[in-house]
This record gives sequence, structure tokens and C-alpha cells, in this order.
Amino acid sequence: MSSAAGTGRRRQDSIYRAGVYGRHPRVPTVYRALARAAERRLGARAYGYVAGGAGDEDTQRADRAAFDRWAVVPRVLRDVSRRDTSVELFGRRLPAPVLLGPVGALELVHPEADLAVARAAAAVGVPMVFSNQASVPMETTAAAMGSAPRWMQLYWSTSDELVESLLGRAEASGCEAVVVTLDTTMLGWRPRDLDLGHLPFALGKGIAQYTSDPVFRRLVEERVAATAAPATGAAAGPVDRQPRPTVAAVRALVGMARAWPGPLRENLRSPLPRAAVETFLSIYSRPSITWADLAWLRARTRLPVVLKGVLHPDDARRAVDEGVDGLVVSTHGGRQVDRSVAALDALPDVVDAVADRVPVLLDSGVRSGADVLVAVALGARAVLLGRPHVWGLGLAGEAGVRQVVEDVLGEFDLTLGLTGHTAVDQLTRDVLRRR
Repeated sequence: MSSAAGTGRRRQDSIYRAGVYGRHPRVPTVYRALARAAERRLGARAYGYVAGGAGDEDTQRADRAAFDRWAVVPRVLRDVSRRDTSVELFGRRLPAPVLLGPVGALELVHPEADLAVARAAAAVGVPMVFSNQASVPMETTAAAMGSAPRWMQLYWSTSDELVESLLGRAEASGCEAVVVTLDTTMLGWRPRDLDLGHLPFALGKGIAQYTSDPVFRRLVEERVAATAAPATGAAAGPVDRQPRPTVAAVRALVGMARAWPGPLRENLRSPLPRAAVETFLSIYSRPSITWADLAWLRARTRLPVVLKGVLHPDDARRAVDEGVDGLVVSTHGGRQVDRSVAALDALPDVVDAVADRVPVLLDSGVRSGADVLVAVALGARAVLLGRPHVWGLGLAGEAGVRQVVEDVLGEFDLTLGLTGHTAVDQLTRDVLRRR
């Protein structure tokens, strides 16, 4: 995106002009204040799910501390009156090296969930990576984006047939890449959720990609049929005593009923919603996937395949040798392995290992436009923005997401120019110094 003013100055101008009439930004323009405001607004379960990390959350802190170890060295007396923040990924020219990363169960923070994020992303022109654990089916979200760019995240289910169905739907929905998340073959140890006894998927939240899938629905129906079938020749065993119903249990059942397509009244009487949750919990991830499975995946989609969660250079080299099209260096926002290497610390070695054969992106710890610049200077082709846009969603819906993204893009543009650069490809490690 290039112009005489630039996205940063335009963003500043719109804020200051509105301020003349007493109007302030919808959400805070710095991350710490944004997160604090979200904590005040959201319930404990919603905030804990998004904010929480694995174990003692050392990896989350490490992801941020890694940025603090780098300083930008500005250069002066260069003509930076025109700047181009755009980059190209898989044949698509993007306005900036920023995508909205996949975040599951967004209905926890706002009723419009993924739909609000999609509209905001489309308005700004940045790609949205549809979450495999979305609260809105990908077809609905894609329709709201028009021709705007979108990718699809994939959790590798224990059902290959379901994986193939999700891939086909992603292609039909206009997705331009599939991001295979490798670091969540099992859920990490997440104390914030554990202390609240809260897993949104167990309540029917964040499973819309599944309940809208014909293969998954068939699996649910088969599960119900198998449960209902009488066991011939078997001795009658003890009947499990059901706990007395509680308000929380009733709410959970209503939530499951709402997650299954169809009228709520009928779903409340049907075994399918509860079976959908049980089916999801039993198949959503497969810890047994190995390098050998990539060929199967590659043969079943024409989309570029991007592996997310790569932190070791040897894995990066192997991935490229296996024919993948891109990598995302990520700690899953610090949510999976505590005491992990920070994503930004791992980035340079991964970039060197692939030797520019495929694009390398960074996820985890990105909070600002200045962070984007540091990541790009260390070799990332682009970054995935996670928690910041979710806090914007929780505070102000679509408008909040859009403002957060515009703020990050605006700060990136200004930081690019104020450090003496006019294009993204001018950013190299020489721009940085170790603190």
C-alpha cells in the first residue's frame, strides 16, 4: 500500500480530526491498555480462554521478551515521503505483512464472532485465517468477505475423510492456502481453563466447522445409532446414575442444542447435539501424524500447504524437502508447551534453514506495528496477529477489530518511514541491534 500520506499518517489524521469533536478511538491504541480493557469487559471464562497460556505461562512471557532483546537503529536524511508497505504471498499482493491469525471459539468474546472479524479484515484488505475451531461455518464467513483474501487453518482429525471434506470446503470457499497446525495434536496444560473447568468445545462452542460438515454430521448420526442399538446377548450391566441437574448443566445442554443446525426446540429433544460434542472431542486431533502423512495431504488439495508450529531448523529443512509451500514459526501464542523457545528467537534459524525456498511467517508475541517491523527484519515474510484483534472484537465487535488492525498497519507504516525505509524488502537484520 503506497501513497504520499501513507497509512500511518492517514490513521493519525482520522483520530485527531475526530478528537476535535470529542470523539476518541473505540478501543485503546496500545496493547497493554487494550488487554486490560478486555479483561474488565469479558467474563472470566472468555478472558481466561484467550489470555491463558500453557503451564506457568513462561512461553508467553518469553515470546514478548524476545522482542525486547532487539532495537531498531533509525537512519536519517532519507526521502521517506512515499512508502510501500505491501508484500506478496502466494501470488496475492497484500497491503502489509500482516494476517489475522486463527482463534477458536470467538463466540466467547462477541456474538458475531468470526463474522465480525471477517468483515473487518475484508474492509482493511488483510487476509483472515479461518479457524478450524470457528463459531461460524467457513462458507458463511467467506461470503461476508467478498473477494478479500482468506486462508484456512486445519487441525488434522483422526478421520481422514473429515480432513478431506474440510479441504474441499476450503477450496470451494475461496481460501488461498491451508495452514496445518502441528503444535496442537493434543491440548496443552492450560491452568486458567483447568481452574475454571472450562473447555468451550465441550459446551458446543467453536465447533461450527464440524457441525456444518456433511462427513462430521454422518459420523454423529452413526454414533447415535450405535448407542441406541440394543446389545444382543449381553447381560444387563449397572446403569450409571446421572448427577442431579444444575443450572450450569442446563445451560450447557442449551448451548449444545444451539450449536447443532436446526430448531432449538427440536434440538433440545434430540440426542444429536450432545453426540456432536462427544464426536468432536473424540476425533478433533490426531497425535499420530508424521512426515509420511504430508504426501497424503498434498495429494488432496491444490492449495498451498503451510505448516504452523515449526520452531527447529531441522524440521524447517525437512518440511521444504517434503514439498510444503510455507512455514509459520509459532508457539501457538504460548498455549501449548511451557518453557518453549520463543517464536522470535527461533525465527532467524528457521529462515536461514529454508534459504528463501519458501516464505516463513511468524506467529506469537506480535502486539504492534513496531513488532511487525522487527519480525520482518529478522526474515519473516509476514506475521499473524492473534490476541490484539480478539480484544478489539470483545470490546467493540467489527469496529474494534478494524481499529486494532488499522492501528497496527498505521504504526508499521510510520515506523518504516521513521527508521529511514520506504519498502518492506529494505528491512534486513542490519536494521537491528541486540540490546
